[in-house]
Amino acid sequence: MHIPLPGGPPLRHSRGPPVRKRDVPQAPSPLPVDSGVARRRLIAGLGCGLATAVIWGVQSVVSRQSVADGMSAADVTILRFSVASLLLLPLALRRMRPFPVGRLGWRRALLLTGIVGAPYALILVGGANFAPALHAAICPGLIPVFTALLVYWFMDEKPGSRRIAGLVLVIAGVGAFSWQGLVATDWRTGVWIGDLLFLCNAALWSIFGLLARRWNVDPIDVTIATCLLSLPILPVFALTMPIHLGTVHWQAVALQAVYQGGLVGVGALLLYTQAVALLGAARATLFLPLNPVVSALAGALLLGEIQSLLELAGMALVMIGMMVALRAPSRG
Repeated sequence: MHIPLPGGPPLRHSRGPPVRKRDVPQAPSPLPVDSGVARRRLIAGLGCGLATAVIWGVQSVVSRQSVADGMSAADVTILRFSVASLLLLPLALRRMRPFPVGRLGWRRALLLTGIVGAPYALILVGGANFAPALHAAICPGLIPVFTALLVYWFMDEKPGSRRIAGLVLVIAGVGAFSWQGLVATDWRTGVWIGDLLFLCNAALWSIFGLLARRWNVDPIDVTIATCLLSLPILPVFALTMPIHLGTVHWQAVALQAVYQGGLVGVGALLLYTQAVALLGAARATLFLPLNPVVSALAGALLLGEIQSLLELAGMALVMIGMMVALRAPSRG
């Protein structure tokens, strides 16, 4: 009897016909994917992503309109978190154990609230007092820049050449659209102050993104916790900052309450979460560069803010740079 050596040819049986491939039972082939279902999922995901981009893009215009209506940054911040908390409270009572921080825990929830809660919204709306709506939409383009720097400093993760190219375009675009405000002879216009506040928001959002990534937090839990934990801060704003809610027309108050609290505070989160579920996180984030386009169109149509050629060129550079940076492969 022949015994095959290890690594040699397989043992051949001396009796019986050779086994043919068609005689071996084959595993059933997987069922074909329903192209109709996949198409509907794709359309629904694109719809959710586009709706999110529209809400976030128009937000800067609505914030700018609050200034025209005589509302302060504290007014809008109080309305946003009060309305959002009321809408999220039923879900929070069922979901968050312990209430209102849930699985985040008190330390992480309080830290994230300080970064993207009421103080974040106050800075954002405060910037709208000085800078046009387009600047509020463009400055978040620096989020990839701040994030790359923070990742490099604290996690020793170097960005690839493609991401660096995208970040350079973003910086060039931000410099282009901010140039007129930074070199304006009349510094009393204060556009540069608004830009600095918007840049501060971009830095805060970058820190939030890194912490959320490091802690692997749930976006719904973060939204509920940051909204509810922002409520105790609102009386401080009311006592220490100008409040004009009692003198502003009720229609202006209703606009900010519905848009900032309902659409931005709750609706955009749910739509974006659904877009991630249907399209994947990488594809869903590619809707972010649409925000400046929406803001520019809405600002021109609703506020009559006509952008200069330099600002439009800066917007285009930021959008291209954001697309390049977001599509670059991640190393972490």
